[in-house]
Amino acid sequence: MPKVIRNRRVEDDARQIVRLAEGVTPETVSIPAGPVLVPLAVWQARTTELAARGDVGVWLDAAEGAELIAADLPKLAAVAVNFPAFTDGRGYSTAALLRTRHGYTGELRAIGDVLRDQFQAYVRCGFDTLQPNDGRYTDAQLEAAIASLGDFSVPYQGAVDEPRPLWARAQREVRAS
Repeated sequence: MPKVIRNRRVEDDARQIVRLAEGVTPETVSIPAGPVLVPLAVWQARTTELAARGDVGVWLDAAEGAELIAADLPKLAAVAVNFPAFTDGRGYSTAALLRTRHGYTGELRAIGDVLRDQFQAYVRCGFDTLQPNDGRYTDAQLEAAIASLGDFSVPYQGAVDEPRPLWARAQREVRAS
């Protein structure tokens, strides 16, 4: 069972990620029982069927924007954003838009090439669940990564977790001249 970091704790996770194999269409892909994350194309092709289950989430690929699922957010058990490579940062913007513009409050998961040295950036953009690729990190490494989430106690830039930049939060004494 894969491990995830959810709300700063390492947990076992039963949610399966469905991917389309070559030659399989969104209309015909087999979807297992239990909590799953399906690609956007599968969700769009089978929305009524999948929404009735109540345990289905959608994963967006890097080029798929948050606006594509905005109307369906109340029906989704979770939303994941795929990072196909650590050099592709489009998922950070997608997460921030889901939390701020679209008001999504459910589970928001980073999947794919999710790297430890970027965990704090994922959290600052609104992700509450981090799922590195299977076998990438040991449990001890994930626990150590949680501790590192507090390395920077005062962020300088505004983000989803603290929208005001440091200069707007700083209180300075005003001296009378």
